[in-house]
This record gives sequence, structure tokens and C-alpha cells, in this order.
Amino acid sequence: MLSNNQQKKISKLVYKKYRLKMGLFVAEGEKVVNELLNSDYDYESIFSTNKTNENFFNLSIDEMNKISFLKTPSSILGVFKIPKNTSKIDFKNTIIAVDSVKDPGNLGAIIRLCDWFGIKNIICSRDSVECYNPKVIQSTMGSIARVSCVYLDLLTFLKKSKNKVYGTFLNEKSIYKCSLEKSGVYVFGNESKGISNSIHKYIDEKISIPYFNQRNKPDSLNIANASAIILSEIFR
Repeated sequence: MLSNNQQKKISKLVYKKYRLKMGLFVAEGEKVVNELLNSDYDYESIFSTNKTNENFFNLSIDEMNKISFLKTPSSILGVFKIPKNTSKIDFKNTIIAVDSVKDPGNLGAIIRLCDWFGIKNIICSRDSVECYNPKVIQSTMGSIARVSCVYLDLLTFLKKSKNKVYGTFLNEKSIYKCSLEKSGVYVFGNESKGISNSIHKYIDEKISIPYFNQRNKPDSLNIANASAIILSEIFR
């Protein structure tokens, strides 16, 4: 049974300030919840409409509707603890950095891509969308269990970086004509504005995915799609 206090507490977790204050976030769906349960993440409570575990709170479908952030609620919802950010950045491997990325679906997709390519950390500028946003968690399809986002001052990080820094731009050198180092730092910019002007001077090499539609060039490429193409080329 769902108590009023539980309902109010979970409802607040849709907002970043309450997630940070309580140190909790919500995950929904069997795949996402199970991935987190099988990881190092600790949970506070799990709610399910199926009697699958004696440690879970058993809810009716109507009760699940009251706490779900989804249009069509799943059969399971978990409230997990946000871990303390103790992740060490592996400078010997590929580093993905995102600058002011705002769309939760894009960050979630990038996390999922990094998981696919075995990248454990993503560097995020402090003004990027928070990785424990419910829409980000949902978009990761469980990859958040294996990839951590490190939020820091991106400008300071790039200033101190000893690794080669690549920046993604329009109409620059084709990635198919570059030697992309696996130990490089690859910066992806904001969905509409691109990489911040203040960061440009710390980019060692500007790279682009070339157009092949020469007649009707599209304005841009989705950042998650661009990340997939560039990661594929790095590891080719």
C-alpha cells in the first residue's frame, strides 16, 4: 500500500532541487530498475504491481499511476540513492565531454553509447542537464548503472588536460581524414549553439562529420547521432 508521505516524497523527485536535497532519484521499468539493482547503486525503496519480491512495496495499478513519471506507467518503480561522485577519470581511454547539453534524451542516448563502447565516464559542464533527471535515466535504458557523469568546470578541465582535445563543429576537417586518438578528449556542444566560444581556444583539432547530401544540406545533425558516428570512427 502507498502512503501519502511516500507519494509526496516521490512526486518531489521530478525536480532537481529535491533530488539533490534528498540524494535520491527515480528509475522506472523492469530493465532500468533491474540494471540498477544488479549494480553498485543502493536503493531506498522499490514499488511493484507484481508480487515478485518480499522486500518490494506491492501497489495497485492506480497507486502506481500516482507516483509514476511516465504517461504509461510500468509495473516497477525504484527510488535509488545518488552515489557520491568518487569516479576517477581514466585519461588513458577515450573521454567524452559535453558542453551545455540541455536535452535529457540526448544525454541519456550519449550515456548509452558510452556504455556500448566501454567508456566509463562522461565529463559534463555544470550547466548541462543533470544525469539523474527521470527522462535521462529512462533514455539510458539501464546504462546509467555502468557509466558515471562527472560535473565540473569544463573550461578549467580543458585548460589542464594533457590529452589531445577534439571539438565537434560544422564545416571543419572531416573525421574520415583525421587520425582520431583513442585517448583523446572529444567535446560535443550545445544542441543549438554548439561549443561555447570560451572553450574554442582549448580545442587542439576541430573536426566535422561531412555532408554527403550536397543538394539540400540539412542544418545540423542530432548530437546523439553525431556522437555515435564519431565514436564508431574512433574505435574503427
